[in-house]
Amino acid sequence: MFEQIKWDSAGLVPAIVQDADTKQVLMMAYMNAESLQKTLEIGETVFWSRSRQELWHKGATSGNTQRVKSIHADCDGDTLLVLVEPNGPACHTGAVSCFFQAVKESNE
Repeated sequence: MFEQIKWDSAGLVPAIVQDADTKQVLMMAYMNAESLQKTLEIGETVFWSRSRQELWHKGATSGNTQRVKSIHADCDGDTLLVLVEPNGPACHTGAVSCFFQAVKESNE
């Protein structure tokens, strides 16, 4: 799997996290090779925190973990889709999804 991933110049790849059951997009974070390997090992999402420059096990302190059901690379290999079973909200605000702020809504 690692061979098909196109890591950026910082060694990162965007990871879109989606609820495996509802298909709701929950969040977007970054993974590096180490966080992806750790995710595969423990079966829960682990990301690379760009602000803290360290691994970030989602839910390690909040309890809002994400059990990984599958991981897919897109056709270009430059984005991952991580299907999860969430154990609580994905957003640090307490919202189920980080995508709750409308920028543009339909006029219909």
